[in-house]
Amino acid sequence: MLRLGRREFDAHEPVIMAIVNRTPDSFYDQGATFHDEPALGRVEQAVAEGAAIIDIGGVKAGPGAEVTAEEEARRTVGFVAEVRRRFPDVIISVDTWRHEVGAAVCEAGADLLNDAWGGVDPKLAKVAARYGAGLVCTHAGGAEPRTRPHRIGYDDVMADILRVTVGLAERAVSLGVPRESVLIDPGHDFGKNTRHSLEATRRLGEMVVTGWPVLVSLSNKDFVGETLDRPVKERVIGTLATTAVSAWLGARVYRVHEVAETRQVLDMVATIAGHRAPAVARRGLA
Repeated sequence: MLRLGRREFDAHEPVIMAIVNRTPDSFYDQGATFHDEPALGRVEQAVAEGAAIIDIGGVKAGPGAEVTAEEEARRTVGFVAEVRRRFPDVIISVDTWRHEVGAAVCEAGADLLNDAWGGVDPKLAKVAARYGAGLVCTHAGGAEPRTRPHRIGYDDVMADILRVTVGLAERAVSLGVPRESVLIDPGHDFGKNTRHSLEATRRLGEMVVTGWPVLVSLSNKDFVGETLDRPVKERVIGTLATTAVSAWLGARVYRVHEVAETRQVLDMVATIAGHRAPAVARRGLA
């Protein structure tokens, strides 16, 4: 079972996590949801299209202008509180690696801390435990936050992913984070080149069999762009293809920009797998 916020999800129920960037310089939307009203509109649309989780981030992943913990909190804490007020049943996640920000957003109503930088701040798991929040444990290849990989290598990238993510998950539970609220993430593009991310996708089943729910953050990333030689705005088809493969291999949570399109992909894969009935089935029966 996966339990996040007020909701429980069964073993074959795919979960969509919609991205809402509270940054002026995000790689995908270039600040479209930096201000409150557009961001709240994005939340409303994402929920209507089938997102169960809203993932709020106050610092873009890549290099750029410095964002202090105080500024990150300013961008996220009040917004978390307003989303909680307007959407009491939605699961609120915050993409942060800093324990100070994690504590502030949990106080404001966050249900899940999405640690995309692989436990670089070990106090973040303690914050999740203190507030009974969930935690995403990500493989980032030991990279420092907001840095890009350079000539990184692994003897076996999936072996390293398993070692790190399972280790972080077990540590989180030992600190008191509810086991049913801990996820592991292979960290596509984080501390990896394109071939590493492709191999992580191909071997995703090795993460699934650990028993920890697997989250994938694939949306419009560089490994998709390099694979198809497409700029950021032309990566949706590649993203959806990778989403379908990940769903077939057993991923549980999908962090995305395009919610409606992802919902159709996940429903189609679940129906082919026999976990969901067709919405309509009248062909050949009339």
